[in-house]
Amino acid sequence: MHPFRVWAPTPKNVELDIPPQRISMTRQAGDWWTAELPSLGAGGDYGFVLDGEGPFPDPRSPYQPHGVDGPSRPVTHANFAWADMGWQAPPLSSAVIYELHIGTFTPRGTFDAVIEKLDHLVDLGVTHVELMPVNEFSGEHGWGYDGVDLYALHHAYGAPESLKRLVEACHLRRLAVILDVVYNHFGPVGNFWAKFGPYQKDNFSTPWGAAINFDGAHSEEVRRFFCDNALMWLRDYHFDGLRLDALHAIADNSAEPFIEQLAEEVKMLEAQLGRHLVLIAEDDRNEPRLLWSRGRGGFALHAHWNDDFHHALHSVLTGETTGYYVDFGTLADVCKALQRAYVYDGRFSAFRRRRQGRTPLGLDGSRFLAYLQNHDQIGNRAFGERSGHLMSAGRLKAAAALILTSPFLPMFFQGEEWGASTPFLYFSDHRDAMLAEKVRDGRRREFPALANKPEAIPDPQAPETFHRSKLAWDEISQPRHAELLDWHKRLIRLRRSNPSLCDGRMEDVCAQGDEKERWLTVQRGPWTIVCHLGPVPVSLRLRDGIHELVAASETGIIFSPPSITLPPDSVAILKLQDRAGALI
Repeated sequence: MHPFRVWAPTPKNVELDIPPQRISMTRQAGDWWTAELPSLGAGGDYGFVLDGEGPFPDPRSPYQPHGVDGPSRPVTHANFAWADMGWQAPPLSSAVIYELHIGTFTPRGTFDAVIEKLDHLVDLGVTHVELMPVNEFSGEHGWGYDGVDLYALHHAYGAPESLKRLVEACHLRRLAVILDVVYNHFGPVGNFWAKFGPYQKDNFSTPWGAAINFDGAHSEEVRRFFCDNALMWLRDYHFDGLRLDALHAIADNSAEPFIEQLAEEVKMLEAQLGRHLVLIAEDDRNEPRLLWSRGRGGFALHAHWNDDFHHALHSVLTGETTGYYVDFGTLADVCKALQRAYVYDGRFSAFRRRRQGRTPLGLDGSRFLAYLQNHDQIGNRAFGERSGHLMSAGRLKAAAALILTSPFLPMFFQGEEWGASTPFLYFSDHRDAMLAEKVRDGRRREFPALANKPEAIPDPQAPETFHRSKLAWDEISQPRHAELLDWHKRLIRLRRSNPSLCDGRMEDVCAQGDEKERWLTVQRGPWTIVCHLGPVPVSLRLRDGIHELVAASETGIIFSPPSITLPPDSVAILKLQDRAGALI
């Protein structure tokens, strides 16, 4: 027998539609409707008819091969023969994370195509691969943050077995895999869930749509829906962790907030599976309680995307001080970010017109991610410019050195390691003409300075906008790109082979800069990183001791102890020796 269940407190009558049959379902306790069939028939595709309307996809549909409006298809996870048994992810504290988007990482844009590029990531020195959302969303291509069928894989990326092959292939190469999930809203297309029950609030909205009902009437089953989704990715697809999108957009007044419940259930699953599992937060409030232990009154998440580090570094390297960069732009901010993680630690924000953040006392640097690029910081620009479009190769090298010698978890966005020339634009594929125009108009309104030139902003609905965002892998062999790729490889090897660069102790970091001459020095134990962003060469005296020049971004760097001379846009990494002449 094949059982079917669906939670639907709203309708008075629910029928299972599995062509050519339509079968009345029985309402059980808790507003769960059930039915059983002796066989599935051809394909087994199904849907639910609610009070005579529909059929609609299953809210917990495991696969939508025909898109968000099509029927659901059962998936049997037990049929896949995993070859990664005994796998254990590296500790997050030792991570080098690589974020990628399935649709643009390769020309084919599928799970199986990504497997063909994994050896590149291994050679680079990556330890953790982070996938942007892979669940079903509207159209053939998009970022994935407007998903609706949270249990189903996006049909254009491949079948469930394809994703399992990708995760398995990563594990066989000693790569952990993290999945980006969105639990703060549903997308606008294919969002039929209000017909089933109160999944969303009617009195609170996020910037992207109605907020999820985590604390109102019927919220217990809504919370169960999202917790079960997280556990499915970790258990059935063998993911090693989840990145939780925009937690600041979750409105939840529960005594035990949903995120705290989720963290506790993931901890229980970790014990059951015998595998280390991690939860990484994106939250713009700079709220350290997300990382505090439950005993301290926190949520016990493992790490936090630190946009303050990005904003401080980006604004100094590019000179941009508009929009949310208005609160940044000084080397002092970079020094603060390197030493304390948060720049907004209760400091007044001119951009927000209020104080922002809280000091992350007692937290290790390995609880924060540091990056120069990610999908948001590139794709939310009008023209999807990467850092390589905005600064010199020397500054890209300096940024990589500061990130990879920091006490934080380094993260890179696809193609960053070779200075990819392709943009990463905002793209979508909504088939509804009115919604498509709303997306275009919303994109234009994001950039009022370009209001008189709307045609200049790439049309998010145009297929070429998506195709322009695909990586051009043949660039790697070009000298400029090959040099930058080699620099990243060298720095990652340096970090991974020196425990003192992975210890996460922010209290051991001493950073100082000169705003006039535009130089910055960072000391971490035996390490000294010297970075120069000024227009003319500068000579700096090193601290006492015998130093070895370990890495230099330019041939024009002159190391003449006890001083070092750096040309513009350059960086050097040095290490102290002990009295016997050995490196410390």
